[in-house]
Amino acid sequence: MARAAAFFDMDRTVLRVDTGILWMRFLRRRGEISRLTMLRAVGWALRYKLAVIDLHELSRRLVAPLAGTSEAEMLAKAALFYVEHVAPHVAARARDTIAAHRSRGDRVALLTASTRYVAEPLAAALGLDGTICSRLEVEDGRFTGRVDPPLCFGAGKIARAERWAEAEGIDLSASTFYTDSYNDLPMLERVGRPVAVNPDGRLARLARRRGWPIEIWDVPVEA
Repeated sequence: MARAAAFFDMDRTVLRVDTGILWMRFLRRRGEISRLTMLRAVGWALRYKLAVIDLHELSRRLVAPLAGTSEAEMLAKAALFYVEHVAPHVAARARDTIAAHRSRGDRVALLTASTRYVAEPLAAALGLDGTICSRLEVEDGRFTGRVDPPLCFGAGKIARAERWAEAEGIDLSASTFYTDSYNDLPMLERVGRPVAVNPDGRLARLARRRGWPIEIWDVPVEA
């Protein structure tokens, strides 16, 4: 018999921050990116929040320069980043909601457009059952400079979630998805119980029109 699951978006949902901006600031402090790139990252974050960005094209541009670099080095750097800059920002109500789903016997998974390098440490720390995220191609321990399709965004998020659900015996029509972003509308419409958490303006308006629950989990903070 198929089980229900609870899927949780990461940035500004489980976390009170946008890890994309935090990561770019982390790299800037290490001298790995320019001030101009940092400023561009702020603009990308704003366009994402307004749901007016081509994330597939942006991902291609950001991932291409990684070609030939070591995944092991990225994992080590991401582990440091998680401990110092991400772990303190888990929302208390996210922890409580995860615990409530576990008490009902639901499977619980992180579902995010971000890559494994931040998502997996978070999921492990919270004891989640799965990490559904974007993946980068790696050959012989080095990045190829390409995204392993599909990007976990839009229709790709549904494809990756459906793949995980089939493997885990999950009924998506009986499942819940928590997110702050209008960009996640396709997945919100795919599950039986969509929940808007700390919603952006467009998602808040849509949720009210459709009668979806709206919840505020610890006030989000600027990254």
